[in-house]
Amino acid sequence: FLTKYLEHVEPGFKDKVTFTEGKLENFDAVIATGSNNTARYFEYYFKGKPSIIRKNRNSVAILTGEEPLEDLKGLSEDIFRYFGLGCRNVSKLFVPKGYDFDIFFKAIYEWHPIINIAKYANNYDYNKAVFLMSEFNILENGFLMLKEDLSYSSPIATVFYEFYEEREELKRKLHQDSEDIQCIVSKGFLEDEVQFGQTQNPALDDYADNLDTIEFLLRI
Repeated sequence: FLTKYLEHVEPGFKDKVTFTEGKLENFDAVIATGSNNTARYFEYYFKGKPSIIRKNRNSVAILTGEEPLEDLKGLSEDIFRYFGLGCRNVSKLFVPKGYDFDIFFKAIYEWHPIINIAKYANNYDYNKAVFLMSEFNILENGFLMLKEDLSYSSPIATVFYEFYEEREELKRKLHQDSEDIQCIVSKGFLEDEVQFGQTQNPALDDYADNLDTIEFLLRI
C-alpha cells in the first residue's frame, strides 16, 4: 500500500521499488529493522556494506505523582495509540514509591472503548490469564493491566512499571539502557525528554535511534 501511495504522490518512484523473497544481491547499502535476535543475523549477512540496522526499542515515562490530569491524559495517547505496538509507544512507567495508580487509571479512562476491539480484547484476556496463572500481582481496570517488571517491552494491553527512589540513580539507569529506549516522556526531568502526549508526533529531523537517515543515504 505504501509503495503504491508513494508512486501516486511521486511517479518517479515507479520501478524503483522491488519486493523479493529470494537472496538479496547487487545492493549498495541496507536499512533493516527487526528484533534484537534478527539484528544479529542482519549484521552478519550484510557485513561489509553500509547499513542502518534497528533493534528492539521501547519508550518509557517518568512520573513524579505531581502530574496534572491533562499530562496523564496525554500519556494515555502515548500508551494506546496504534495499540501500543510502536517503538515510540510508552510500554513502561517509572514511578516513585507509594505512587497512587488510581489517579493514573482515572486519567486514562477515556480510552476504555479500546476493549471493544476484538483483537485487543483477546490479547488482554490471554495476558491476564497468563499473569494470574503465574501468580503475578497485577493492577487492572478492565482494559489495561499494570505489572511490576524490570523489562521494557510489555505485551499488548499491559504496561510495566518500576519504582524509583533517587532521581540521579534513575537517570544513570536510563543512560545505561539508552540503546533499549526510544523516547523518555517526562516533565522537567531530562534535557532530551518528550512532552506528555507527543511521542507519536516526532519532528522531521527526529530520526529513529538518532541516526540521520538522509545523511546516510547521501553518503552512499
